[in-house]
Amino acid sequence: MTRSDLVEELAARFAQLTHRDAESAVKTILDAMSDALVRGNRIEIRGFGSFSVSRRPPRIGRNPRSGESVAVPEKRVPHFKPGKALREAVDERSAQLGGEPPARKGE
Repeated sequence: MTRSDLVEELAARFAQLTHRDAESAVKTILDAMSDALVRGNRIEIRGFGSFSVSRRPPRIGRNPRSGESVAVPEKRVPHFKPGKALREAVDERSAQLGGEPPARKGE
């Protein structure tokens, strides 16, 4: 699902919302979540999951083309942990569909 799909779904479910209002609502929510993660805060949405910022320590990597060692600096990356209700819903739905996960683009 893309951002525009989310806007379309929101506008379709709530007839009182115009497409512009739905777009504004989605943008506001995603901006607020992004800002919270940038500040290092944790976001928890009960029944859905939690977003947090994880630290990846510095390491020595390899340039795949030349094989040369490269120092990879420390990074802070967003991390999502699904909630129990979401995990169970996905598992149940997967079992109903035969257990095969859908193919991703490019596979």
